[in-house]
Amino acid sequence: MDDLSFRTDLAQQLRVDSVRASDAAGSGHPTSSMSAADLLAALLDGHLRLDFGKPDDPRNDHLIFSKGHASPLYYSVLKAAGAIDDEELLTFRKFGSRLEGHPTPRVPWTDVATGSLGQGLPIGVGVALAARDLDRLRNRVWVLCGDSEMTEGSVWEALEHAGHAGLDNLVALVDVNRLGQTGETMHGWDLEVYSARFHAAGWRTLLVDGHEPEQIETAMQEATTPDGRPVAILAATKKGKGVAAVEDQPGKHGKPLPDAAEAIEELGGARDLRVEVAKPTEDAVPHTFSATGGAAPEFELGSEVATRKAYGQALTALGGRRGDVVALDGEVSNSTFSEVFREAHPERYFEMYIAEQQMLATAVGMQVRGWTPFASTFAAFLSRAYDFVRMAAVSRATLNLMGSHAGVAIGEDGPSQMGLEDLAAFRAVHGSTVLYPSDANQTVRLVELMAEQEGISYLRTSRGALPVLYAPDDADFRIGGSRTLREGDDITLIGAGVTLHEALRAAEQLSVAGIQARVIDLYSIKPVDVDAVRGAAVETQAIITAEDHWPEGGLGEAVLSALAGSGIATPVRQLAVREMPGSGSPAQLLHQAGIDAEAIAGAARKVLGR
Repeated sequence: MDDLSFRTDLAQQLRVDSVRASDAAGSGHPTSSMSAADLLAALLDGHLRLDFGKPDDPRNDHLIFSKGHASPLYYSVLKAAGAIDDEELLTFRKFGSRLEGHPTPRVPWTDVATGSLGQGLPIGVGVALAARDLDRLRNRVWVLCGDSEMTEGSVWEALEHAGHAGLDNLVALVDVNRLGQTGETMHGWDLEVYSARFHAAGWRTLLVDGHEPEQIETAMQEATTPDGRPVAILAATKKGKGVAAVEDQPGKHGKPLPDAAEAIEELGGARDLRVEVAKPTEDAVPHTFSATGGAAPEFELGSEVATRKAYGQALTALGGRRGDVVALDGEVSNSTFSEVFREAHPERYFEMYIAEQQMLATAVGMQVRGWTPFASTFAAFLSRAYDFVRMAAVSRATLNLMGSHAGVAIGEDGPSQMGLEDLAAFRAVHGSTVLYPSDANQTVRLVELMAEQEGISYLRTSRGALPVLYAPDDADFRIGGSRTLREGDDITLIGAGVTLHEALRAAEQLSVAGIQARVIDLYSIKPVDVDAVRGAAVETQAIITAEDHWPEGGLGEAVLSALAGSGIATPVRQLAVREMPGSGSPAQLLHQAGIDAEAIAGAARKVLGR
């Protein structure tokens, strides 16, 4: 049997196994899998370089299913490669199986979870950047995309960045099968339309009939001959290819075939072909960056320093001590101060421009290869990439995010620039860590702790300069901790960032009236210091929380969650931003929101009946 005949037979096996797996599960997307079977058969038999026995080999190619709903095809590929057996294939979508409805890294050959369309290609850009510019290896990143997801803005951010960066180690296999979930896609089978868009972004395109092995093979050979541009193989295919009852038929998306046995017979019956997938042959090891040293920055007690500035200096020093640390920014590096890192470590700094989805995707892709990314932008703009954060948690990814310019305290720029929902958003992410430093030296220590933390860590920084409260050699900070800056038995004031300083001022005002206030710096919003909160609730008469954030999901609700189920009935009064702010000075806006020292002291007097 010649190579093309074998691939034709292998493609049929991939279709049959996609049908079988979905039938056994009683659900799935077999028709979306069947359309791309010829592409994957060709890739598997001759072009992919991946040692399935060593999934962590840094020289391996990467295969990312951006059309994650074609998971039956993915698992069928794993079976054909000998990575899983038929028995496991038929556990698809069953409780306890690692073969979930959409791929996740529970399967060791899966870099990232890709159930949300439009994410695989942007993450592929990140993996390709890491391979070329950080690892400095010549492996390739293959991404299977569906035509429906081509309408996602994140895909176009990926096309722009890949073209701009000249990522000729990236190949997109675009399965243009014409049919989406509810009807025809925007451009149907018009490959020229897709090609023009890819070309405009600086890609090389190869147009093929996705069911013609000779055309596919020619395109694969051309794709693996680099010319300084990323490559897109645009393949016209038919959904449900090979089974008359579903081939190119609307309304068949996301359903097992009506008669699996008949479909399997029509496809030529079950097969048990195995492919000896080529292993990487490059005699190379990934590049590493040596540590050049660099002492952590220190800030004098009583001086005034913005925590965003401390972040930039702390990250730069960390990058000097750790060669695995990389920095990404969304074209605001002179505001987030990641520009300091860029100047010190230009080979590990990545400008992602105003494309926050691509920035997050790149961070996810880089951590796949073991790098430690820190990505920064304004807190408000991270909301544009929230789906990537959500899916990064599903991917079990470890990355660090910094949001600056948070809250009404940014002042005159107005509400479009005020991150007022970021704490709630990041607290809601599975396994996340949410930190909110109140001074520069604390910021330095928290950046260091983030780099050691697994999962998704978020650091909220402030625009304006804040007084330095902690000594440079004060290392008593931890994930899940807090600091009590002032003791008192009457009432507890809890703040973080800007509002901690307002709480300290409020405590001074209250002391004049004979009220002794305890002040807690709740710099770890998640996990929260349950012991400190409960201790304060037991030892004082009431708690006032103040936060430069909407009342939903932020610091105040973190405090309430710490008290939940404790049986402690101490009253808690939440001060937060409750009305849409406008422009004004920080002091004016903090006062208007009712979260400045005057408001905190007034709330304390009221709750104590004084």
